[in-house]
Amino acid sequence: MPWSRWHWLIVGALGATWILDGLEVTLAGSLGGILTQRETLGLTDAQVGASATFYLAGAVIGALLFGYGTDRLGRKKLFFVTVTVYLAATALTAFSWSFASYAFFRALTGAGIGGEYAAINSAIDELIPARVRGRVDLMINGSYWIGAAMGSGATIVLLDPRYLPVWLGWRFAFGIGAALGLIVIFFRRWIPESPRWLLIHGRQAEAEQIVTEVEKTMPTDALVPHDAPPTRVRTRTHTAWREIWHTIAHEHRRRSVLGFVLMLTQAFFYNAIFFTYGLVLMRFYNVPAQNVGAYLLPFALGNVLGPIVLGHLFDTIGRRRMIAATYALAGLLLAATGWLFHAGLLTAQTQTIAWMIIFFVASAAASSAYLTVSEIFPLEIRALAIAIFYAFGTLAGGVGAPILFGWIIGTGSKTALLAGYLVGAALMILGAIVEACIGVDAEQKSLEHVAEPLSCRD
Repeated sequence: MPWSRWHWLIVGALGATWILDGLEVTLAGSLGGILTQRETLGLTDAQVGASATFYLAGAVIGALLFGYGTDRLGRKKLFFVTVTVYLAATALTAFSWSFASYAFFRALTGAGIGGEYAAINSAIDELIPARVRGRVDLMINGSYWIGAAMGSGATIVLLDPRYLPVWLGWRFAFGIGAALGLIVIFFRRWIPESPRWLLIHGRQAEAEQIVTEVEKTMPTDALVPHDAPPTRVRTRTHTAWREIWHTIAHEHRRRSVLGFVLMLTQAFFYNAIFFTYGLVLMRFYNVPAQNVGAYLLPFALGNVLGPIVLGHLFDTIGRRRMIAATYALAGLLLAATGWLFHAGLLTAQTQTIAWMIIFFVASAAASSAYLTVSEIFPLEIRALAIAIFYAFGTLAGGVGAPILFGWIIGTGSKTALLAGYLVGAALMILGAIVEACIGVDAEQKSLEHVAEPLSCRD
């Protein structure tokens, strides 16, 4: 099919979720400094970092639980389940009264967002034409940072004591996030079930109806005949755990190593820096807590522009070259910036510009990790594969990072923080090496060509 208004509708509906996710996470990151004040929850720096870890741990559990449900029950059903969990948990966070309650509600919020990763990334790949799948996937995942920019702007007002008292402003921030989530439910009604998933599960009539309705929105002469031989599949209700294990651990072992390394390295890189961004500005540059949001705006801008500007190269130059290049460059830039920070050559403004440049590249790299794991595994286990590698990559590389960096920042040691940055840089370079060696050239290929469905072998 040619690119059409229908595809833009899908992009908008799926991107709205990541915008909301970016808003949510940025609000929490910007509020980290405020929540250390006695008028709010009175958290320590370590507890701020720990709350981010609880959020990520919840995301790990939610990804695994809802990822399996996405493959078993369908992409569309899980869209509504995960967003409902997110909305309820975010609203409850606004009523937190202690560190324990705040951490629990953050974990529940993470569970909803974790489930979104599997449902949405599998839907992107299964509904978007192969020739532009890479750039669209990166742009949708990168839209997260539009929400981050919105969250940064909101905190400038919500955390300003001239407009709202300190004890109330942070609660309003979470309440707004929950209210905006209702918009996502409205958009979700326009997203159809994946015709690929319907076919595998014996619902051919529904799949045909969806494709027919999409074709009606396009000029007849714009449709290109598909002359590839038909793919035969045997329908199934579910995929046995033994087959899932065999596919991931044995048949596609190299791809599993690739997915795990890419997810782990970008998770540590992002979570270590982003969740403690506000603490660095406050501790080392004496930026007032209520002004942290303003510094996040250019940071978010770099993250948004990266996938937009570089995305098409992943479809033209190719996955392997671009993923390896962006991972390596992000690592080298972080190492250089860490040295400048340690040498005392940066101000709050130049530190922000440096991070903006780093994450212009790193945003495309991180999004490509999700693109990779959603492309290289068979249709029947696609959502669960995304969930597994997101979960274990985040668990190994991301969950401990905010606590570690929160503790390092609390010590006030520039040397210790430089060491942490160098670890993050080394991991990204490791990811580049692994991609260069065993990456999969999936650009402009149908999903069935990249990974044959398991149902074709029955």
